[in-house]
Amino acid sequence: MEEEEPCMTMPVLGEPAPDFSAETTQGPIKLSDYRGSWVVLFSHPADFTPVCTTEFMAFSKIAPELEAMNVRLIGLSIDSVHSHLAWVHNIREKMGVTVTFPIIADLTMGIAKSYGMIHEGQSSTAAIRAVFFIDPEGILRAMIYYPLSNGRYMPEIVRLIRAIQTTDKYGVATPANWQPGDKVVVSAPKTTEEMEKRLQQGYDCKDWYLCFKDI
Repeated sequence: MEEEEPCMTMPVLGEPAPDFSAETTQGPIKLSDYRGSWVVLFSHPADFTPVCTTEFMAFSKIAPELEAMNVRLIGLSIDSVHSHLAWVHNIREKMGVTVTFPIIADLTMGIAKSYGMIHEGQSSTAAIRAVFFIDPEGILRAMIYYPLSNGRYMPEIVRLIRAIQTTDKYGVATPANWQPGDKVVVSAPKTTEEMEKRLQQGYDCKDWYLCFKDI
């Protein structure tokens, strides 16, 4: 009896990220093994391709900064472990960059489909450029999708992790273009009493519904 091909689903923010077991360039891993740490899981279309190579160099550059924030990187593509290993060796030998994080070999496309990485309008055999932000409890907190043709902007990946961690720590929101050190947004009031009270709390209020504060 033939095995059923995994159906592609779309993950949902605020729900547990789909767990998986996988072969990688650093041996077998499970997503659940990473509980207690943040995870940035990202996919790339193929090994030994120009844009993907620049991205892996860029991800490698921000890896130490992410590790200091308790974030682990995991890469993925629909290539074999042998292809990944050869590519990692090539990046180190030709570009002088060492890739320190594991790269999943998703030859069956099982993980890619469970995370909605296969978009027929882009390719039926390659994962698009997707990034998934998973918190220490295994909950999917954010995701970003990119087309095959365009590389990702690493400062935004770092910024978004910092923003979510700030939200969790202080119970606030972050405004557009927020950077660490900027003022944050105080949650909007839910009652008339809260609305009147917040205007006396020393916040930088532009109006009753929009107040900022330093943290």
